[in-house]
Amino acid sequence: MPTIEDYVARVEGTCGAEKDVIVTFKYEKKQEALTNILKRATLKNNLQGIIYELTFENISFRVYSSGKAIFRSVKNREELNRILAALLL
Repeated sequence: MPTIEDYVARVEGTCGAEKDVIVTFKYEKKQEALTNILKRATLKNNLQGIIYELTFENISFRVYSSGKAIFRSVKNREELNRILAALLL
């Protein structure tokens, strides 16, 4: 059974007033991750297939076709893992 670690290469936090989290997907799994996320999240905006603005469980985030996702206002790592599990697995 796949795990979050099968899809995620790196997780980084950002500085600033709002705590955003940058998730980088593994190169060989990025297309599968993007497909799974687009199936489960609500699409708010699509910028020419390069940037997708989405929401899932009141969390706003962007996914880039390059294999990165930026989650806004995620409280902690446990919440991020729960959201990633729901979106990817």
